[in-house]
Parts: sequence; structure tokens; C-alpha cells
Amino acid sequence: MNEITNTWLDFLKQQPLSPLPAPFKESQSFVAPLSDLGLISLIGEDASSFLHTQLTNDVQGLSSAQARLAGYCSPKGRLLATFLMWKTDDAILLQLPRNLHATIQKRLQIFVMRAKAKLADVSDSRVVLGLVGNAVAATLVPWFPVLPSAPYDKIDNSHGTLIRLANAENTARYQWITSVEIAITAWPQLTQSLPAVSARRWRLSEILTGIPQITALTQEQFVPQMINFEVIGGVNFKKGCYPGQEIIARSQYLGKLKRRAVLARVAAINVAEATEVFASADPTQPCGMIVNAEAYDVGHSACLMAIKLAALEDGGSFHLGSADGPQLEIDTLPYAITNVTVTEQPT
Repeated sequence: MNEITNTWLDFLKQQPLSPLPAPFKESQSFVAPLSDLGLISLIGEDASSFLHTQLTNDVQGLSSAQARLAGYCSPKGRLLATFLMWKTDDAILLQLPRNLHATIQKRLQIFVMRAKAKLADVSDSRVVLGLVGNAVAATLVPWFPVLPSAPYDKIDNSHGTLIRLANAENTARYQWITSVEIAITAWPQLTQSLPAVSARRWRLSEILTGIPQITALTQEQFVPQMINFEVIGGVNFKKGCYPGQEIIARSQYLGKLKRRAVLARVAAINVAEATEVFASADPTQPCGMIVNAEAYDVGHSACLMAIKLAALEDGGSFHLGSADGPQLEIDTLPYAITNVTVTEQPT
């Protein structure tokens, strides 16, 4: 980490942050420093066309007024990373967990070859803040008098980039990406109106929204459809080829989706990603896997888990880690699981 990052982290050490998330309620508002996220920047005249051949979503059609979800897959169609992606005047930015950043950037760099595209780690020169709740609009007026009106809309100005994300339980969520200097100056005013919490609260809001994130423990575990990634807009079936595209498309065309992500709650904390899930109807082998999990109050966690559709149809109970582990209670996702209709092969 460079001096800029150390300045921000040293500043945060002096700020009181709520370490454990309280139960998420629609009326709650908060701000959270998302220091666990990294940023890869791509510049150059071929940056857009290069990324278009690597990611699951349309990069070339991405406007400067929007952000998109996108995935990066192995040749077998298994997700290596999931991104929030957006364009600035001179770059394309990919946001992903910081602990995946170096390996993903290195892998992308291998395939640049003769393309006029340059990758850089810009994580240390920017601060990412997560903001949630009804109080955010009034709080952000000094920096963003007008907010992005719909999920994945984006606004840029001299104070940075503001992206609206999918709502959590009818509550608006935003990310503000800015400089260290602006973040430090704005923090006292932000926290007068918005309780300052740890990034765990933001991760909880992602789970409740049904937005999965690939981590170091779940790399190469899922094709995008297993975690509903095409349902939430992370896959474009009309774009051209990218690593794993044939396998992903074949699953879609032939209707052979055997797993989906569901929302669940469990009386356990510190639930690890990639923990196996077992069904009472067939306790001899796992029927699913935890994608993401985060505590929502003392003693309980919310989870996204990829599970066999056949196990859901069989009924019975689901258990964490073993057939006699804590029981997982299936909850309702905030979106419907519908298969994306594809009428023709991409070109």
C-alpha cells in the first residue's frame, strides 16, 4: 500500500465504526468505508474491445452514465471473479475484492498481447464509500445535488463518481468513489447524518439484495447461472465470444440449469464461503454451497447459497456444513428467478 492509502487507513483507525451489523431495516441509513475492494483500471484505444472479449457482459456498449455487473470466467465457464464495471473519460474501471485483485489483473494482462490496452492497480489512489438509506439523498447534497435516479445509473463530477446500485429491501444504495482528500474532508459531515459502520453491513446489504460476489474461496465453483448472475444483468447472451462463453450459452439454450442461488438465514455466525450444504432428504452428499454470508444480528447470518433445484423440489430441511449442522431457513429473494430467453446464437 502506498502513502495515500496509509493516510486513509490511519484516518479510519481514529473513527468509531460499528463492528457488528444490527438487523437490517428499511428505515436504517449508514455509510461504510469499503476498504476491502480493489480497482483495476484499463486505458488505451483497445481497452474496451479487449475487455469485451474477456467478460460476460457488453463492454463496448457501456455508456459513461451507467455501471454494469460483469463476470470473468475460466475456459470451463466457471467464474474467477465478478465485477462492478464503469467507464470514466479516459478509463474503464473494474471493482472486485482486493484479495483477488492481483491474480485477476495478472491473468488479464496475459491476454492483452498486442492490444493497445494498459492495466493498472488504482486501488490505493481512490476511496470507496458505501451509502444506504433514506437519509443519503439529503446528506450528499453538498457533493451531489442530483443523485442517479435508477439502479446502475452513474454521475461524475469534481467530487468523484456516484453509482446507484440495486435496492436492498426498497432502500436505495450507492457507492461513492473519490479521492482520499475529499473522503477525509467529507467524513465528519457524512457521519453527522449517517451512522458509520464497518464494511460488513454493506456486504449484508449485498446479500439481502441477492447480489453475489466471487471470493478467493469460491473461484471456479460456479457458472454464472448457478448464482443468478444472468438474472441480475451480469451476462449478455447476444455479445461475442469470451472465455467459457460456449459452456455458459449451452446451459442457457438447452435449459440444463441444475442449480440456482437462494437467500437463507441460519442461527450461526462466521459462516464461511464455500461451506457445503446438506439436505435432509438425501444427507449422504452435499446439495449446495454457500456463496456469500454475513451476520445480520448477534448469533444469526444471512446467506446466498447455490443449491440443486432437485433438492428444493424434494422439500425437507437444509443444513450448514453437515447433515446435522444448523438448519438453513429459505428466505425470499428480492427478484424473480426467470430464465433469460435466447433466440439465436451470438456472433
